[in-house]
Amino acid sequence: MPQPVRVAAAARAAAKRAEKARTTEPTTPEPKTAEPKAAQPKTAQPKAADPEAADPKTPEPKSAKRRRPLARIVTPALAVLTAAALTGTALLALEYREAHRTAEARTAATAAARKAAPVILSYDHRHLDRDFKAARAHLTAPFLDEYTKTTRTVVAPTAEKYEGVVKATVAKPATGDTTPAVSVVSASPDKAVVLLFMNQVTTSTQVTVPRVDLNRVRMTLVRTDEGWKVSAVDAL
Repeated sequence: MPQPVRVAAAARAAAKRAEKARTTEPTTPEPKTAEPKAAQPKTAQPKAADPEAADPKTPEPKSAKRRRPLARIVTPALAVLTAAALTGTALLALEYREAHRTAEARTAATAAARKAAPVILSYDHRHLDRDFKAARAHLTAPFLDEYTKTTRTVVAPTAEKYEGVVKATVAKPATGDTTPAVSVVSASPDKAVVLLFMNQVTTSTQVTVPRVDLNRVRMTLVRTDEGWKVSAVDAL
């Protein structure tokens, strides 16, 4: 074999050995690059336990079991007590107002009766129309109609015939007390019954000396738009 050929064959053989040696060398493992871990989601903080939304499987404390039925009983009871207190306050206020109005009615009706009684029970044959008109100013129905009819058909003819004069005054106690003998039988804010003791002095052609009569008169008075008026008169 020529010299150049041998050299080329030797070179190729060396190259093959070198290639084989490279393929048979152990491969050094490459270091693994640490992959970034995925961010863990933040755990939500647990909210305060709601006793109404608690897991039914989780037993509630005995104190909670006792409180809830008690609350269901106490709350309506408090509502009832509050309503009762408000109602009681309203009733007391109404009673106080009624009592105050009744006290005012007693005073006003008594004063009206003292003023009206002498006018209603007096007359003079010389000016009957004036006297009867003055009396009617203190009256109201139903006694107003009764008084008008009686004075026209009975009192006026008799007074004119016998020249009658009647003077009525509210009596005073014999003890010297100047307070008129008047008392309230009953009273309400709009109505009162008053008892009066009346002295009536009568003169006429039928008597030789003036006659004095002591009469008890019960008057019923009612509140009207024009003040307290007499609605009934009864001789006792």
